Amino acid sequence: MTVQEQFGQIDIYVFDQILRGNIPAGVRVLDAGCGYGRNLVHLLREGCEVFALDADRAGVEHVRRLSASLATGLPDENFQVGQIEQMPFPDESADVVISSAVLHFARDDQHFLAMLKELWRVLKPGGMLFCRLGSRIGMDFEHVRGHIFVVGDGSEWFLVDEQMLLQLTKDLNAVLVDPLKTTIVQDYRCMTTWVMRKRRN
Repeated sequence: MTVQEQFGQIDIYVFDQILRGNIPAGVRVLDAGCGYGRNLVHLLREGCEVFALDADRAGVEHVRRLSASLATGLPDENFQVGQIEQMPFPDESADVVISSAVLHFARDDQHFLAMLKELWRVLKPGGMLFCRLGSRIGMDFEHVRGHIFVVGDGSEWFLVDEQMLLQLTKDLNAVLVDPLKTTIVQDYRCMTTWVMRKRRN
């Protein structure tokens, strides 16, 4: 089996967390904003108890078929169509929550915080939240309103900055797993990786 067959089109920063043992085989993982499951191929192969949610019904159906094709035995109910700010999953039910390229689509501060609150709600104490999201760390963007800015393709994104992410980490009483890491895509966007661990009670 090739690396691409094993891992699919996985985000390189999710791949990094797997390589470092932060998303081990067999744990319960929720991909909130799963799309077509690009970050789930390896996790499904390795026996993780995967849950996934996306607003795109076609994406969720694709993930269900992917799970079935890998003979995971996971029920279709693990893969839900819905909104991140109102997820149908129990409190403190996931060892790892993945939110990759989702939070920058928040409409405003209230929407962003509502999604973050839900991601945190479903995470177990001791669990890890992986977020990759648009930011203003390293580039300037045209300001529209609040935290909404115009990125390189003309889209309007909710963009965080370093101070905001560090303050939110403190507000959540979380521990950073890694320093904030930002990739600058020339004249287009900045993508920051924000990885936190939920303190045990």
